[in-house]
Amino acid sequence: MPSKTIIITGASDGIGAAAAEQLAGPAHRLILVGRSPEKTRAVAEATGAEYFTADFAKLDDVRELATKLADTVGDDGIDVLANNAGGIFGDQTPTVDGHEKTIQVNHLAPFLLTNLLLPQLLQKKGAVINTSSVAHRLFAHLDVEDLNNSRRFSANKAYGDAKLANVLFTKSLYTKFHAEGLTSVAFHPGAVQTNFASDSSSVMRFVYRSPLKRLFLIGTDKAGGTLRWFIEGTPDDTWFSGAYYDERVLSTKVNPQVNDAALAEALWQRSASLVSLPTP
Repeated sequence: MPSKTIIITGASDGIGAAAAEQLAGPAHRLILVGRSPEKTRAVAEATGAEYFTADFAKLDDVRELATKLADTVGDDGIDVLANNAGGIFGDQTPTVDGHEKTIQVNHLAPFLLTNLLLPQLLQKKGAVINTSSVAHRLFAHLDVEDLNNSRRFSANKAYGDAKLANVLFTKSLYTKFHAEGLTSVAFHPGAVQTNFASDSSSVMRFVYRSPLKRLFLIGTDKAGGTLRWFIEGTPDDTWFSGAYYDERVLSTKVNPQVNDAALAEALWQRSASLVSLPTP
């Protein structure tokens, strides 16, 4: 298998850390990104990876991260960018950038990071892998004029909308850059035994923090293995670019808005405006 330069965000714990552990070794150049310096450093030391820290609730952190990553990979480019950072949060307290935290951490920050790293990704005809969720189908109805959900907020809807944005972003990457060799995919990793939802007001936190998790949740090793499967897979052979997968299975069970091309483009334009990227 050819060596790849791989960046994984959300790699300080959960499925990002599990995937890093499974990818560790001389086969690939592994670069990890996490919010916690201590936890990210520990995973990096255990896997022999390089690492950076950034708080996706601060877009300036994301911009600085992109510059550091571009400088680090240099002429080698990027084979895989796994946008895995995310979470569900409790209230509408805005970030320092003025956005609702759920949409910023799960969508706007990876949208910005991916766009800033496009030259390095296109150089290697790389792949963008977006960790989404079945919540995009269960809870979401996206309004690009109200991404903060200021009119109708709940933790579940905010998370569902952000995960729907991940799928629409995946489709837009395919539409805009597939002809240049870039590939993209979104996937639901399964309901995983992590600290997910622990700081939120969502009812999901009761499942994640109670004995019920043993009945309904899968281990991080299995979910990390699914992320690894996408990372090491061959686009348009192992998985299809522009598609959404439920774990490793191509899924047609999607939110109806996923197939709205006009919405996908409107989301791209709105997101670019919110993170101060140029729009045509």
